[in-house]
Amino acid sequence: MIITVTLNAAIDKSLSVPNFRLGRRHRTVEQRTAAGGKGVNIARALKTLGQPVIATGFAGGPTGTRIVDQLTEESILNDFVRIREESRTNTAVYDPTNGQTTEINERGPAVSDKEIELFRDKLLYLARGADMVVMAGSLPRGVDADIYAGLIRELRKAGVLTIIDTDGEPLRHAVRAEPDVISPNVIEAEELVGHEFNDDEDRVIAVGEMVEQGAHEAVMTLEDGCVACMKVDGHRARFRVTIPPRETVAGTGAGDAFLAGYVAARYSGKAPADCLAFGVACGAESTDHLGAGIVEPRAVDKLLDDVDVRQLSAPTADVS
Repeated sequence: MIITVTLNAAIDKSLSVPNFRLGRRHRTVEQRTAAGGKGVNIARALKTLGQPVIATGFAGGPTGTRIVDQLTEESILNDFVRIREESRTNTAVYDPTNGQTTEINERGPAVSDKEIELFRDKLLYLARGADMVVMAGSLPRGVDADIYAGLIRELRKAGVLTIIDTDGEPLRHAVRAEPDVISPNVIEAEELVGHEFNDDEDRVIAVGEMVEQGAHEAVMTLEDGCVACMKVDGHRARFRVTIPPRETVAGTGAGDAFLAGYVAARYSGKAPADCLAFGVACGAESTDHLGAGIVEPRAVDKLLDDVDVRQLSAPTADVS
């Protein structure tokens, strides 16, 4: 089983609005509402890709009930801790005339210490039957920035592989706890290592720096693919994976689809290069859909032929 953790779950509204302008009245030409938050999006894609997954996290108020009900309608197994305060609603406005997306994400509910402890107990119980736990997204109010780090250490004791996709202080703490994989985007990676990247050479160096900070493996997602530092036969190797530019419907959630593809391939026992290629294909295919976590497996398989995987360096050092 794969577990996805979404501590700040949401109802996500995706709107397609041509010629979107601030201060104007608009009408949508397409819209979609679904349960969301990064971990939920990843769970949705994993379910579509045929992998066994259960989604957990916090859900509160009528919005929390709607999140759980929508996941159940999608036949996505879920086991959320119900909290007192209302879960958030996020809105993404996509303008098909210029390809730009404007996102407005609510801050989310405050969570009590008791609710946090209930979640920790639930996750460790669920993890008894899990091979991987994917922790993704922002933290709601009242949750300490080191919560992911503490969970990583607990899950390691249980022999469960941990994958982290977050940013800021939660990511910094998580990296020091030595997760198996981190998957930031460029902006999140720049913040983590403390400087901007000018080119691919900088990005290749950066994934190595993230590993030196504590992560066993690091994958930086880019608009045209990813850069990664992975274990290959007990050694570290760096990869650059690319896919040609293509027309998109919307880019929201492409990183979630990438990570779902990577996790699905890894769960199936594929080699690191193949996991990265499948992730990139899933991320690219997801941009054909309005809404996050939506992929079409047959279209992903076709896109795999367009993905180029290059190993940039020979193994450099033994990895424990």
